[in-house]
Amino acid sequence: MLLVLSIATVFALGACVQANDAADTVARNTAKGVVNGVVAQKFPGVNASPITDCVIDNASRFEIFDIAKAGATGVTPSTVETVTAIASRPEKVQCISKNGLGLFT
Repeated sequence: MLLVLSIATVFALGACVQANDAADTVARNTAKGVVNGVVAQKFPGVNASPITDCVIDNASRFEIFDIAKAGATGVTPSTVETVTAIASRPEKVQCISKNGLGLFT
């Protein structure tokens, strides 16, 4: 009986991890759309994708969910500030610079 409960617990935990991974993926994709829009608005004519990737890949989970929320509620000045703050961090600036895009501040 203990073995059955242990196996059931492992499967339940696996399902929770998969659900969290799915939520993270949806949030990241939504946040990418928001960041692309912010970059396109702030820097017309610049290829936003590499900047977006640098921002999203180096943002915290909380920041990604916060930005993704703007996908449903609309971009606010706070959203723009969050994106700009993330992009201004030294490691993000290096990422953006490495992709040949110059500084994003």
